[in-house]
Amino acid sequence: MIPALRRQFNDSFTLDRYDEFVAALERRSGSSIHFRVSETPCFFPRELMDRLAATGAALVRQLTESAEYRRASDASIPPEFHAPGEGDHPLWVQVDFGLVQGDDGRIEPKLVELQAFASLYGFQRLFADSYRSHWNLPSSLGVFLGGLDDGAYDRLLARALLNGHDPEQVVLMEIDPDRQKTRPDFIESERRWGVRAVDIRALVQQGRVLLYPRDGRLVPIRRIYNRTIVDELQRRGERAPFDWRADLDVEWAGHPNWYFRISKFSLPWLAHPSVPRTWFLDRVPEMPADRENFVLKPLYSFAGAGVTFAPTDDDLAAIPRERRHDYVLQERVRFTPLIDTPHGPTQVEARIMYVWLDELTPVLPLLRMGRGTMMGVDHNKNMQWVGASAALIA
Repeated sequence: MIPALRRQFNDSFTLDRYDEFVAALERRSGSSIHFRVSETPCFFPRELMDRLAATGAALVRQLTESAEYRRASDASIPPEFHAPGEGDHPLWVQVDFGLVQGDDGRIEPKLVELQAFASLYGFQRLFADSYRSHWNLPSSLGVFLGGLDDGAYDRLLARALLNGHDPEQVVLMEIDPDRQKTRPDFIESERRWGVRAVDIRALVQQGRVLLYPRDGRLVPIRRIYNRTIVDELQRRGERAPFDWRADLDVEWAGHPNWYFRISKFSLPWLAHPSVPRTWFLDRVPEMPADRENFVLKPLYSFAGAGVTFAPTDDDLAAIPRERRHDYVLQERVRFTPLIDTPHGPTQVEARIMYVWLDELTPVLPLLRMGRGTMMGVDHNKNMQWVGASAALIA
């Protein structure tokens, strides 16, 4: 994207140095990394990243400022997971864009999906900085959005995570956190902000209070950094040791209702040049003839689970009519291969990560590189110069 930096990086690359980079990243993060780390960061002009951030914010506000959407999205929350006290807006928002080059050469964002759920707020900053330092890249290359620097980012995240509470009484709640691929992020969250990852199954309820075991004692929880994906809880046949609907004496750092409200459920409601045509499957006016240009997606899934490209009649028939409201049919976003690598031009998906306290603030980009049909690291196996990456901004 920035030709001089791209050429300089490619010319200086060696496989040994990449292996050293991954090893150094694991040492710095304090954990093995169980997803593919791309050989390269991506170099983006500030103007492009600011434009993506502004587009994502406009899409989110279309939803949160619409009373009609708020009422309609009530139906997206399963009754057993409808928790009280969600507030007027989410705390965390992620907006994923594919980058597409128009006929005039201008790079435009095309929405892939958006999600009001936490992302890698600890690890991604460390990841970007590690690229910059290991490869001796210019210190002038930025990693933050929204006018932030290291100090401002730490203070903003401390407010969002802790809200003034003792870090010992704030937990990162996940299912089996030591076995999640996101464990490096959990370690960094505790290291920087003191928020320890706790298995949801270890929580104890006493009246309206939740507690967790720590150093041989039960500690009251005042605030939960929610990283639990309820779909995973259901797939495992597990239940939380508390009722999500209960009036608990606890704050949510990432209220669980917003995971459902701002999700693939939102896509058919959005009207913006960056948004591909999308319908709920049970409301498709007429099945398109050019199915190769469409994707069938379940509303609630992570890492591309259940996504079907070019759905056939058999694919559609396999979904019972009473479940079709849980799927969307979306016009396929065909990314333009923009990153020049030794293995050929590579596509990139850019996630803009936001924190919404006083205002909706873009804070970091997170990147996935790939040449497969999907951008997730699980869909680009046995390839090089693909996988998780970071943006360095000039």
